[in-house]
Amino acid sequence: MSTSTPQKFEFQAEIKQLLDIVIHSLYTEKEIFLRELVSNASDALEKLRHQQLTEPAVFDDKLELEINVTTDDKAKTITIQDFGIGMTREELVKNLGTIAHSGSKAFLKALGEGAQKNSNLIGQFGVGFYSAFMVAKSVKVYTHSWRAEEAGLVWESDGSGSYTIEESEGLHRGAKIVIELKDDCADYASDWKAKEILERYSAFVSFPISLNGKRVNTVQALWLRGKSEVKEEEYTEFYKFQAHAFDEPQLRLHFSADAPLSIHALLFVPKENTEKLGLSRLEPSVSLYCRKVLIDAKPKDLLPEWLRFLKGVVDSEDIPLNISRETMQDKALIEKLNRVITKRFLKFLEEEAKNRTDAYHEFYREFGFFLKEGAALDFTHKDQLVKLLRFESSLTEKGKFTSLADYVTRMGSEQKEIYYLVGPNRASIEAGPYLEGFKARNLEVLFCYEAVDEYVMNNVREFDSKKLTAADHADVKLSDLPAQEGALAAADTETLVKWLKEALGARVAEVKSSDRLVDSPVLALNADKFMSPHMRRMMKAMNKEGADSPLRVNLEINPRHAVIKRLFATHTSAPERAQLVAEQLLDNALISAGLLEDTTAMVARLNKLLETV
Repeated sequence: MSTSTPQKFEFQAEIKQLLDIVIHSLYTEKEIFLRELVSNASDALEKLRHQQLTEPAVFDDKLELEINVTTDDKAKTITIQDFGIGMTREELVKNLGTIAHSGSKAFLKALGEGAQKNSNLIGQFGVGFYSAFMVAKSVKVYTHSWRAEEAGLVWESDGSGSYTIEESEGLHRGAKIVIELKDDCADYASDWKAKEILERYSAFVSFPISLNGKRVNTVQALWLRGKSEVKEEEYTEFYKFQAHAFDEPQLRLHFSADAPLSIHALLFVPKENTEKLGLSRLEPSVSLYCRKVLIDAKPKDLLPEWLRFLKGVVDSEDIPLNISRETMQDKALIEKLNRVITKRFLKFLEEEAKNRTDAYHEFYREFGFFLKEGAALDFTHKDQLVKLLRFESSLTEKGKFTSLADYVTRMGSEQKEIYYLVGPNRASIEAGPYLEGFKARNLEVLFCYEAVDEYVMNNVREFDSKKLTAADHADVKLSDLPAQEGALAAADTETLVKWLKEALGARVAEVKSSDRLVDSPVLALNADKFMSPHMRRMMKAMNKEGADSPLRVNLEINPRHAVIKRLFATHTSAPERAQLVAEQLLDNALISAGLLEDTTAMVARLNKLLETV
């Protein structure tokens, strides 16, 4: 109830300028107004809580420290009420009508300097308050100071250039902001719309927030609590809320740091990699907060791209924001946050790999792809990432992993390279001819099953000064094995090699006796240093230029194999049949290499061979 004549004031010139900026160009999303007003209410409650530590008498001291939001879709109003510190008449004028005390002057100055030095104004009465005029026909602020002797007041304005203040009886301590919405903003008076905004931006405000009598913020800001204070079920509940998930997290990292930045982080690794399931590419899902107020739900630069599978929260008080809190201005600081968090997460994975090997391998089966992506593309963290890579190998059991570091410890003193083979699965690699020579010499070979593996190996290039080398490349040199009985004589082998080169013509770049075959008659080796068989298949699948360039392979033969010995005898006694066998052997080798794309000629040839049986 009003008890005085309204006193009219003109907004200070700078406030008029500020209102114009806020209403017309500062915020990209009008819904931000509710976040700003709730943040201001939270600050007012926090100020009162500190005041109560030193002041024995506080007006309305029985009121709970809480925030109440009410909507009325018929009247097109939304009300935000707190029982905080409240304002006196002088404070109303200073905070809402003039440049003093509100932080607005610093903001306008920052805009004049290109907005590069703007300070964080979260929770201050002033600029955030004016965001209400983006959606309001009129704004009323009912307030009573914590001081009992002060009068209750009503501040009112339509944002056009002036405001009024008058006394009012029967007000509670704190502030109640009543917004009459513009017609095109009437949906903000809907319960569902207000609930959606509060849950998105204000879910972790310290004080209870109620919307039309129902509590909104039921999940605590766990990242600000000590790890020993949080129960497992609380972590799980938080993860499900923040990540909109139904599963339980696979791994969790909860840490705080004071230097070089103030950081509180709670990061989760989900159970499943949805990209692996063929769903759409993941988007960044680690939300950025400043003092429990959401700044960006999906910040693109907070973490490197290859960490897009992480869920959780990062909160830093050191983030300088523009006045709307919608964009971050200090990119160098965000990059520093990126480095600190990434380094800490990689250290966490190193600890998991060392101390909880089985748990790490479970993680790697789902998310190893992302580490490989980082190892290939992220030069800053490459060394740490390469150490975290895992592979099956010719010396491990099926389903068991080894690291590059472990591989190196098993290398002989003469071995200078780390060998790997790319194939769709373990069975196909072990059944193929490329592993034979390495097994015969007890040389370990890493098995790579993913399409990205060859790209990763080509980019990583070496580990511990040992070159990463594809075992199926033509340049690989292996030590000699003891001569075996029953092989073609050297002269006969040379004769057969020359004949095969003539018989196969342009289909092969070179034919020679193999030092790597044991049980197979032939193998085809890539003769193109710049395009491996696997790379050719990838480029063809993507219709890339160069994928249809003429195929060049080297053919190696095993002079100890019965088929080769029979071919030597046949190439003079039945040259036409030998020609068919030679071409069939090459096609067999190309099939093993995954390079035979058209089988039409091969089928026709096989039919001819069958006729001679």
